[in-house]
Amino acid sequence: MNVKTVTAGLAIATLAFSAAASADPDRGYRAKKAQYDYARVISAEPIIRYVTVKTPVRECWEETQYQVVERGGTGTAAGTLFGAVIGGVIGHQFGSGRGNDAATVAGSLIGAAIGNDASKRGHSEQVRYERPVERCSTTIREHEEERIDGYRVVYRYNGQKYSTRMPYDPGQTLRVRVDVRPAG
Repeated sequence: MNVKTVTAGLAIATLAFSAAASADPDRGYRAKKAQYDYARVISAEPIIRYVTVKTPVRECWEETQYQVVERGGTGTAAGTLFGAVIGGVIGHQFGSGRGNDAATVAGSLIGAAIGNDASKRGHSEQVRYERPVERCSTTIREHEEERIDGYRVVYRYNGQKYSTRMPYDPGQTLRVRVDVRPAG
């Protein structure tokens, strides 16, 4: 690389940097600390927003539940015995020899079962029970509420009126930043 080219490049870069630095008139101002003062608040008006609030509400009540139960009677010994005798007589009519004895026993067992069921049916009854049952349901209730989103604040400083929006009510005075710069 040529020494003249490098020197010319450095000179151009130095001039460009110094021109950019002198173009910022606030460079010295930014280095100093900011100054603050207090302004008198003229008004602070709340900014209100309406919102719908939904609240779940659980409501419960008591109902009476009815239940009907079929209550069978107990079989009577007379019904079971009568069924066994009739079944044995009918079973004895079938078969011969040993088959006759087996048919008689089978007829007696079947007859006893039928007699027991018949005596139960004759004595069955329906019983109606009632019991309290709690029922509940959830509904949504809605209502409007006011919410404050902030405040429109009007204040006076050095005879001039200014306005701003703030998240809170500042009270009687408002701290303001004073920005003094040369106009030139």
